[in-house]
Amino acid sequence: MSQHPAVPFRPAWAGAAAVLALALGTLSPASADVGPWDQPGDAVQTALNDLVGGGEFPGALAAVRERDGRSRDYTAGVSDLATRAKVPVNGQVRIASNTKTFTAAVVLQLAGQGKVELDAPVEKYLPGVVRGSGNDGRLITVRQLLQHTSGTPEHGKAIAGTFFESQHRYFEPRELVDLALTQKPLFAPGKGWSYSNTGYVLLGLLVQKVTGRPVGAEITDRIITPLGLGDTYWPGAGEQKIRGAHPRAYKSRTGKPGGELVDVSEMDPSRGWAAGQLISTPRDVNRFLSALLGGKLLKPAMLEQMKRTVSVAGAPQGWGYGLGLTKIPLSCGGLAWGHSGDVGGYSTRNGITEGGRSATVTATAESLTAGGDKQLNAALDTALCAGK
Repeated sequence: MSQHPAVPFRPAWAGAAAVLALALGTLSPASADVGPWDQPGDAVQTALNDLVGGGEFPGALAAVRERDGRSRDYTAGVSDLATRAKVPVNGQVRIASNTKTFTAAVVLQLAGQGKVELDAPVEKYLPGVVRGSGNDGRLITVRQLLQHTSGTPEHGKAIAGTFFESQHRYFEPRELVDLALTQKPLFAPGKGWSYSNTGYVLLGLLVQKVTGRPVGAEITDRIITPLGLGDTYWPGAGEQKIRGAHPRAYKSRTGKPGGELVDVSEMDPSRGWAAGQLISTPRDVNRFLSALLGGKLLKPAMLEQMKRTVSVAGAPQGWGYGLGLTKIPLSCGGLAWGHSGDVGGYSTRNGITEGGRSATVTATAESLTAGGDKQLNAALDTALCAGK
């Protein structure tokens, strides 16, 4: 969720204005499965130090997981601008649009069970829901919602006021859809690409219609519980606080350079819903990616579908978007699969290499500049390439 409500859950390559410059000290990474990871010159720690040293982010945390399950944790900067407390190791954060990969995995599980057809119109599952201003669910397929090629407009553009004016407001999922459908389609279905949070809200409604259960419960029962993601959860209705240890989240009040950084750790996550509501930790996100790309959640045919990408205008060269999954070329050769998410003071990037090394990096302010996005992507690239 950005300062401008039109871009509530932004992909990694989107950048806007700058945030207040802060000269912050850094901390050594805390202990991990392999012991304290504080060797001089460690590339991942250096990348996190550079991330907070650039002035846009007060703090950062990361975890790197090897193919054999060994993990290392890293922190830098401060968790709280008022107290200067340390960033908690493997702290909980709002993972924002990384939720989309969880939602997509549930839809693809249903497809693998024969309960959802990827190339069927949305109308088949949500009759009469997608109507208004030229939007038509009879012309949009499930696959197009998953891949952001549906042309569905953003509900964020129709939410009045700034983030701060609706920070604690609860939104019903259908309300978000109805807000979006007051606008014309961005393009004819299948004729373009545009990141759509509303499309994933529709997918959440589809999951509920097909299963007869809340989408949060389906994500929990199909993914979180079986994988033992003990620090990952779907916040309940009206739940605005983060349950476990977490770094404070900060957002520029003006969305411009020099703007006051405001603590937005408490917020209602409902405007994200199936597009961005989950709370997790770097380690849990890595474990999820390892299971997903390791074939533990989807049938081979469905995982193959998930990894079929389309090119994305404005993305770095070689990047592509599949079904809730981003293809990320690496500086060290090869590629990774992951996602990104920015909401209410947290910016998270993650990925897993073809060799099985996964990494998740979170900064404790929402990235508002192209430079901030570049730093976040560079930190992820370093974490994924450091093992080569």
